Amino acid sequence: MISGSLELQTEVTKRLEVLYRNHHDWLRSVSYNLCKDSDVSDDLIQELYLYLGEKQNPKLFFLDSFNLKYCHLFLSSRWTNLIKRENKKDYPTKWKDTSDEVYNEDWDEELERFENDVRDELNRLRTTGMWSSAKLYEMYQFSDKTMEELSTDVGISKSTTFLNVKKIKQHLQEVIKRPDTNLKQDNE
Repeated sequence: MISGSLELQTEVTKRLEVLYRNHHDWLRSVSYNLCKDSDVSDDLIQELYLYLGEKQNPKLFFLDSFNLKYCHLFLSSRWTNLIKRENKKDYPTKWKDTSDEVYNEDWDEELERFENDVRDELNRLRTTGMWSSAKLYEMYQFSDKTMEELSTDVGISKSTTFLNVKKIKQHLQEVIKRPDTNLKQDNE
């Protein structure tokens, strides 16, 4: 078993060298075309090399290197996951130079009421038949994880996670009144 593992490690190392020597420029082009940022592109390629080196999956081998279609799909998937994670954040990634806004106490109170109502409803759902869906929604909404990562952590399919989160979102929209956006715009 040890010699087999050592042989596989040696084979993976050789294939990674060939992948780097023969296809690194192509991988950079593919990655850059996805994200249009050379630093992010380099990070994605680094993740690919690490993944291939750690997984040591012979099913990914092709000729003397790795399956380039798989490498392309890996880069594309990682880029998509990064975008999803960034879009999920509530704060802007870049600061804007804007004038100070007048504090709107009514809007703030309305938002606080809304958040409390959501938390109360999620707590109430824990005592009903929708407890598992509510827990999945909480785990997704109040973390930086994508649905795919959450599904892997919990050990369920992505479609199950998606459907449960969607069910709770719809339930919350039906039960809880959203804050009035006119309150926010009144002070602007």
